[in-house]
Amino acid sequence: MRSFNSEAAISLTERPGAETFAAPWSKILVIFMRLLAMIWMAQGLMQWVTILTPLEPLFNHTDWITGAGIIFFAVFDLVAAVGLWLATPWGGVLWLLAALAQISTALLVRPFFSPLWIVVNGILICLYFALTWFAGQAEGGAG
Repeated sequence: MRSFNSEAAISLTERPGAETFAAPWSKILVIFMRLLAMIWMAQGLMQWVTILTPLEPLFNHTDWITGAGIIFFAVFDLVAAVGLWLATPWGGVLWLLAALAQISTALLVRPFFSPLWIVVNGILICLYFALTWFAGQAEGGAG
């Protein structure tokens, strides 16, 4: 019999002492969240590279909105990536806020993000909601 670890960051069992693992949709959702975490970690680190190793003085030659965006995404993307990697509900919420902020920034601050990010983030958000819904349906039907 498998023991239940109540201190685990992610539990794939339905309840303490359960023998079976959660539905495949839950596993797929966790894998999707981990892949998103890697992408958002890379984005956050790229923003830090922009801050720490600029080719010319960064904040002297940019407007305040671009500077604020660089700092915001440098911090927020990394925090969202940690939450996604742990597959926590707050990680998904922070990621959704980060993705919506990227869409807004791509629309309002033209040179900051490519307009392609609007489409990519839209697809990723739809995929996240679909996987979350399927995982919830599978857990609801399994009990």
